[in-house]
Amino acid sequence: MRRWLRKSVLAVAGSAVVMGSLAGCSMARHSEEDRAQWRARIVEKVADRLDLDATQRDKLEALAQKLQAQRMAVRAAGGSGEPRAQVEALLAGARFDQAAAQRLVDEKTQAVRVGSTEVIAATAAFYDSLNPAQQQKVREFIERRGHGRWSRHG
Repeated sequence: MRRWLRKSVLAVAGSAVVMGSLAGCSMARHSEEDRAQWRARIVEKVADRLDLDATQRDKLEALAQKLQAQRMAVRAAGGSGEPRAQVEALLAGARFDQAAAQRLVDEKTQAVRVGSTEVIAATAAFYDSLNPAQQQKVREFIERRGHGRWSRHG
């Protein structure tokens, strides 16, 4: 049972690293201009749905920029190269390189820790600028999205 559990944990961890890296690669082919346009569309859509004023819109844009910067920092963590290449390097030998995988996870975790303070502050500034009706819309959106996501996948 213990051996089975260890193999299962390693399989799940390996799959998570692979899937996360592949998902990260999807945005790698897009230019900074493409990412800025995508971010602007999302900000516009959220601003329209929540009926944000100019100050709230600015705070939402600041939050979106912080989130994008955090995402890019996490992608960059773990050395140079694309996430796909990093995963391929882990799987290149006859055995999975557990030490390198742990270093990669540690480096990406550190990148999250470093940027999280700014992301949290930007999130608080945006959310706290919303009126109670707007905050309720945000909570309802998160609730609907969360239930839909989990109910589809298990």
